[in-house]
Amino acid sequence: MDKLVIDSRGHLEGTVEVSGSKNAALPILMGCLLAETPVTLSNVPHLKDVTTTIQLLASMGVQVMFDERLNIEIDASNVTLKEAEYELVKTMRASILVLGPLLARFGEAKVSLPGGCAIGSRPVNIHIDGMRQMGADIVVEHGYIVAKAGRLQGADITMHPVTVTGTENLLMAAVLAQGTTTLRNAAREPEVVDLAHFLNAMGAKISGIGTDTMVVEGVESLRGVNYTVIPDRIEAGTYLAAAALTQSKITVTKANPEHLTAVLDKFVEAGALIETTPDTITLDMRGRSLKPVNIVTDPYPLFPTDMQAQFLVMNAVAEGESTIKETIFENRFMHVSELIRMGADIRVEGNTAFIRGVKQLKGAQVMATDLRASASLILAGLIADGETVVNRVYHIDRGYELIEEKFHKLGAHIYRLNNE
Repeated sequence: MDKLVIDSRGHLEGTVEVSGSKNAALPILMGCLLAETPVTLSNVPHLKDVTTTIQLLASMGVQVMFDERLNIEIDASNVTLKEAEYELVKTMRASILVLGPLLARFGEAKVSLPGGCAIGSRPVNIHIDGMRQMGADIVVEHGYIVAKAGRLQGADITMHPVTVTGTENLLMAAVLAQGTTTLRNAAREPEVVDLAHFLNAMGAKISGIGTDTMVVEGVESLRGVNYTVIPDRIEAGTYLAAAALTQSKITVTKANPEHLTAVLDKFVEAGALIETTPDTITLDMRGRSLKPVNIVTDPYPLFPTDMQAQFLVMNAVAEGESTIKETIFENRFMHVSELIRMGADIRVEGNTAFIRGVKQLKGAQVMATDLRASASLILAGLIADGETVVNRVYHIDRGYELIEEKFHKLGAHIYRLNNE
C-alpha cells in the first residue's frame, strides 16, 4: 500500500493548474447512460473514482474510448446490462447515480447499495422516495436497490435535507419522465449546476438551474454532445490552503473563483491577500501571520464541508482559538486524532472542533481516513518539523490528480513510497 512522505521545505511559489472536478465528472459520466448517441467529454480528471465509473459503465455494455488529447467518448447506444454490481459499487458512493438514468431510459435498474468512505451514513432513501413519487416500483433486497417502471411520471418532489447526489439522481430520472417534475430544496452546488447544463446540452429542458427549485419538462430522448467539465473548486482551495500555511504566494490556474466565494472570504479573514481573474486565483501570505477563523459547514453557497479539514490545519497553527462546526457529515473529524499525533491542540465535542493554535506541528506517521482528511495531513506535513508519512493514500488518489507532481512544481518535497 502506497505512502506519501513529506518534508517541510519552507515556502512554496509558482502556479498550479486545477484539474477537472471529480464531483462534476462522476454524475456527468453516469448521465451519459441517458444519451442514445455518443457523448465526448473533456477536462475529466484521471482519478481512481473516474476509472471505477468507467469500469462500471463498461460492465453494462457501454463503449468507452479515449483520443490522443485524453477526451473520453462514451457510447451508451447498446447497454446490455441494467445492473451495478457490488464489486464495483462498494468502493464509491457515487455509483448510486446510475439508478436514475437506467430507470429513466430503460425502465429498470438493479443497483447495489453504495459503499465509499467513512465520513457518514449518507442514506439513499431520498433517491428512492423521489423515484417512487415518479411511479417507480422499488424494493431493497439482498443489498440491492431493484427498481422497475414504465415511463416515469413527473412529480412535485421536496427533498429534505438538501442532498447533492439525491438532486442529481432525481434530475437525471426526471429528464425523460412524462410531464413536469419540480425538485424543491434542490442542491445548488456548482457540480449540480454543471450536470444540469450538460443535460440541457443533450436536449433536456431544465429551468431554475442554480436555484433551490428546478423544474424539468420531460422529453422523449437525449442525444450525445461535446462537453467540458468544470474545474475542481476543492482542489483549488486545497492548494490555496497550502500557500496560506507556508506563508507563500501561489496562483491556481484554470479555476473558477465564483465557485469559491465563501472559501476565499475565509482566506481573507485568515489574513491572506487574494487576487482573482475569471480563471485564476492568487493567494499571497508572504510576511503575514495566520489568523484563526470560525467556520460552520453548510450547503452551497456557504462554506463547503470538503474544505473543513484544510482549514482545521490552518487553525491548528494560527495564533489564538477557533471553532469548526460540521453540519453535513457526522464522522468528519476522524483526521483530528492524527493531527493531535502531530502536536495539534484540538478537542472535539459532538459536531464541533475546538482548536487552540500551536507554534509548531511535528512530523509523524499518520493514517488517512477519507479523501479530504488525506489532503489535510499532507498540508500538515508541509509545515511540520521533520518527516511526515501519510499512510493509506489510496483515499487521496480518489480525488486529487497528480498531487505529488503539482506540489513538486510549487517547490514542496513530497514523494510516494510503494510497499508492494
